[in-house]
Amino acid sequence: MTEPVAEHPSIEIALRVRYAETDAMGVAHHASYIVWLEQGRTELLRACGISYRAIEVAGFFVVLTDLQARYLAPARYDDVVRLRTWLDGWRSRGMSFGYDLRLADSGAPLLTARTEHVFIARATGRPTRAPTELAELVHGFTKE
Repeated sequence: MTEPVAEHPSIEIALRVRYAETDAMGVAHHASYIVWLEQGRTELLRACGISYRAIEVAGFFVVLTDLQARYLAPARYDDVVRLRTWLDGWRSRGMSFGYDLRLADSGAPLLTARTEHVFIARATGRPTRAPTELAELVHGFTKE
């Protein structure tokens, strides 16, 4: 999984581990991390000037096709964590994101991850080229 570099902008959000996201031992459930990754992607697209809702209204879905995650240490109930998200790759029919999750107070690493997504035309349900407007908006967040 790649790390963002200086010319590869990223966004960072803070999250607090909620009780409902933990197991009986107070450890964040592995599925909670995946929800947090979605929050990171959503905020990155927002920083680019577009929302998932706008993409769907334009007639496209962004479908997850691959998820790679390396769990390094547990997050626990009431921890504040910082999630850094970056656009890791862009293709005509898809994009990928990189993630780094750490404890906010100590910076201890909790998770690294990468997701891949394809664009699906709402009308046909088939893979399609990315909306031109989206490609233009995310250009500042790509490494190319």
